[in-house]
Amino acid sequence: MGVEAQGQQDLSPSPSAVTPAPEDEARPKVSRFRLRDGVQILGIALLLALGLRTFVLEGFRIPSESMERSLLVGDFVLVSKLRYGPRLPRTIGIPLTDWYLKDVELPHVRLPGFAQPRRGEAVVFNYPAGNAPVDRRLHYIKRLVGLPGDSVALHGKKLYVNGVYEPPGEMMQQRWVAQTAPGSIFPIDSLRALGASQIAILEREQGQVAFEATASLAGGVASWQGVTTVAPYVQARMPSPGPRVFPSGSVFSRDHYGPVYVPARGDTLTLSAATWPLYRDLIQRYEHHQAQMVTGDRFLIDSVETKHYVVGQDYYFVLGDNRDSSIDSRAWGFVPKDHLVGKAVVIYFSWDAVERKVRLDRLLTKIR
Repeated sequence: MGVEAQGQQDLSPSPSAVTPAPEDEARPKVSRFRLRDGVQILGIALLLALGLRTFVLEGFRIPSESMERSLLVGDFVLVSKLRYGPRLPRTIGIPLTDWYLKDVELPHVRLPGFAQPRRGEAVVFNYPAGNAPVDRRLHYIKRLVGLPGDSVALHGKKLYVNGVYEPPGEMMQQRWVAQTAPGSIFPIDSLRALGASQIAILEREQGQVAFEATASLAGGVASWQGVTTVAPYVQARMPSPGPRVFPSGSVFSRDHYGPVYVPARGDTLTLSAATWPLYRDLIQRYEHHQAQMVTGDRFLIDSVETKHYVVGQDYYFVLGDNRDSSIDSRAWGFVPKDHLVGKAVVIYFSWDAVERKVRLDRLLTKIR
């Protein structure tokens, strides 16, 4: 037994090997690991959110009445960027801020989409007449009415595309004039309660009241006692150039407009004194050429004299659904394809600032 006892080794650890580190030394390591994990999770979430916003979906708020009553002020809409193909950023800056490098602008690159823009879709785009880089300009939402290669015209507020009448949508709103019988009192409060807006008395003595509403609402007003007629308010063609009408120098009005041809990629445009106002911004602003009209039949493009120009990208013509309260293609012309952001697909939230409440009936409503 003595031999056996001497041959055994003490395998228990030494006191120094099992003495735990003081708690105040262990805690910083745990905290550092937790902080690092949190930062990584936050970074991944931020990258996913930025990727989703840049390439898939982005939310926008409706700030004006230009699309009523299809879209109301205070509606928050989701816009599909995948449909037409997401654009890569044109500027380098800090995401979710207005800061970017002023002197750096990247070339336009659009990834493949799964559909082409279609007539009648509500589209979001960057404001064509802005001066900032394209992706830093204000976002507008309008109804696409003219595709590349279309001819667009309005006659007495009625829209014609390629000579075919395009009836207004069910929720499209416009300005009307109600004529009342002599001695009748028009119930303005009742009209306002039905949802009409921009109500104004035009001729008090003649009993004329103007308002903006859908066709169905206007039809109902026409049946009221004391109302003799309800007709669209139509602005006549201007004998001289009117304000905010494209192209400058035309005699178009907002209700008698065109026809104008919407350029398509590959089109050869013939330049003349008559067509130059239509296509000047296209050549200079959107396709970045040095161009000028020397005389009525002489033009210089990049210092080369020519009477023709080949279009480099597709263009579109847009109108607001509330056409009497909309600044759209009638004011600033065509929308270049590289300005398109995406198609508005759904209303995900809606806030009525006047009533100070959520419009529950509009939540998750598909945009038509």
